[in-house]
Amino acid sequence: MQLFPKKFFKKIILTLIAIGVFTIAAIYLVAFVLGPPKLANDQVTIIYDREEEIISEQRGSLTKHWVSLDDISPAVIEATLQTEDQHFYEHQGFDLKRIAGAVIKNLRNSSLKEGASTISQQYARNLYLSPEKTWTRKLTEAFYTIRLEMFYSKEEILEGYLNTIYYGHGAYGIEAASHYFFDKQASELSLAEATMLAGIPKGPTYYSPLNNEENANRRQQQILKHLLDDKYISEAAYVGAIEEQLDYSITPEPADTAPYFQDVVLQEAAKFLDLSPDEVRAGGFHIYTTLNRAYQQKLEEQVRATIDSSSEVETAAIAMDPDDGAILSMIGGKDYAESTYNRAMNSKRMSGSTFKPFLYYAALQYGYTPSTKLMSKPTTFALGDGNSYQPSNFNGYYANKPITLAQALALSDNVYAVKTNMYLGPEKLIETAETFGLRGDFQAVPALALGTASVSVNDMTSAYGILANGGRSISGYTVEKITDRNGKVVYEHEDTSEQLLDPKKTFILTHLMTGMFDVEMNGYTSVTGATISKELSRLYAGKSGTTDSDSWMIGYSPSLVTGIWVGYDDNRNMELVAESAYAKEMWAGFMEGAHKGMAQDVFAMPSGVIGIPIDPETGARATPSCGGSRIMYFEKGTEPRNYCSEHLVEEEDVVEEEKGIFERWFDLFN
Repeated sequence: MQLFPKKFFKKIILTLIAIGVFTIAAIYLVAFVLGPPKLANDQVTIIYDREEEIISEQRGSLTKHWVSLDDISPAVIEATLQTEDQHFYEHQGFDLKRIAGAVIKNLRNSSLKEGASTISQQYARNLYLSPEKTWTRKLTEAFYTIRLEMFYSKEEILEGYLNTIYYGHGAYGIEAASHYFFDKQASELSLAEATMLAGIPKGPTYYSPLNNEENANRRQQQILKHLLDDKYISEAAYVGAIEEQLDYSITPEPADTAPYFQDVVLQEAAKFLDLSPDEVRAGGFHIYTTLNRAYQQKLEEQVRATIDSSSEVETAAIAMDPDDGAILSMIGGKDYAESTYNRAMNSKRMSGSTFKPFLYYAALQYGYTPSTKLMSKPTTFALGDGNSYQPSNFNGYYANKPITLAQALALSDNVYAVKTNMYLGPEKLIETAETFGLRGDFQAVPALALGTASVSVNDMTSAYGILANGGRSISGYTVEKITDRNGKVVYEHEDTSEQLLDPKKTFILTHLMTGMFDVEMNGYTSVTGATISKELSRLYAGKSGTTDSDSWMIGYSPSLVTGIWVGYDDNRNMELVAESAYAKEMWAGFMEGAHKGMAQDVFAMPSGVIGIPIDPETGARATPSCGGSRIMYFEKGTEPRNYCSEHLVEEEDVVEEEKGIFERWFDLFN
């Protein structure tokens, strides 16, 4: 006995068919009502430097080399159709037979790995969608495919596909790929070259001849065999293409101006406009930036001239206007073509002794002066947990006597720094670092004074910029103004700086930081900037820093602050002395080049500060008998009263000679 009659099942089947037909009809109706989707956003976003000269034109993810089908080798077109979509001219956007086979395989494997996308589907994905493999994305892709097929010809779709498909190595579109691999136009490609390129888009990493020539050759031969079987090419052409030795020219696109900088510009603009970077690129905006093209060129030249081309060491650098934080030039690595990772913005590395100025600003707040003396000798510090810590100086050199703060900073004495950190309390150093805009997982330990904190080049350069401008808050930025396609201002940078630091203490610290270049400050060892001091023609303040795997140099004039880092991406130790010297050499060369022809400038001294000649070793007022002296600055009332007594006998004679007649008479009656 049948539970349900045949008519019942027939009604269910007819109902399901009706629902399906209705659904499909509804989808097509909606697609028709929405009209044709844009094949390409023709709005070009233009990026300008600070002089309002064009840096680049951005076109989203589309190629800059759009060519018509007539300007593409027929071999490319046929090889692409044979490889990607043999029934392209027969279907309405979907190859149902291939889709059915792929669905069955995906259901068996519980995945979406098997694909059956037509050229129309791939073009829809390139234009409107992300490459993620989800059912939602595939359904959306299908809807866009329907709209493309409904309103555009097959030739328009194929042309768009060939101009947007990715061929690896940063080459979007067949014309860009032709120039990159063979240094020729797409219309000039031979059969062998065309079939080699046609095989790449399925897996640009796996099938690129530059990555895996064996895989690429195998796929090229498969494509040629299909063309032969379909009688598109003759046996002679097939053999000739197989035997042709391909000559890869590897001709990349001309390097963009400041590519790392431009990436940051697009990220900032996307944030301000609440858009994605690709939407900004194709949005028709005009973005006015802070880039100083001359500085950028000098910085790039300095990197090329300094770092050995065979070295695997990397670098990052930022030059900034300390008045407002405008980033004037930026390098995120040695070669953007090899690595787009921006080490200046995104990498955090141990700061080494470049962290010490923040410690000494805190020390000035707690009563230190440039003449404050502490013992420099091997010292073991007992910690509260029963452990101990013994810092060491570079090369094991110590004064083995008290040294002044001024000399400790110029020589980068580690014992002095740790003693100061222990006296103030490491929590105070963290608090001070945060005042300078530095954030991170800083550990309140004695070694923090020696730069165990991991920081970025951008953040450190901004922090030093606060010292350079007298203590006002700044934060590095690249975008000054954005206008839309109609010229309306949609974003403009506003100065929101405020006074963070005490101007007097800031000036005193800045002057202390000029000591690293002053050989008069030499003591038990040379000042840390001795190797580049002769290259400098004006007054700079700065601090270098070195760890086993990092080398830093950050310094400034009143008008420019520059931070440079050098190290390996994998954090391996820098064992070559030359590599540890790169940061200082690049910094000196760039700063001198950037200031060439500029008038001499000085750091403005605030009221309430006094400068007097000081003997560097004793920290006392210098006398004519001292071997050398340096003008040092103090808040009025904290300057030393005593004179240097290292050369007591000679000084008494000199003082006697300098007395006036009334002072001598006064002495006679006392």
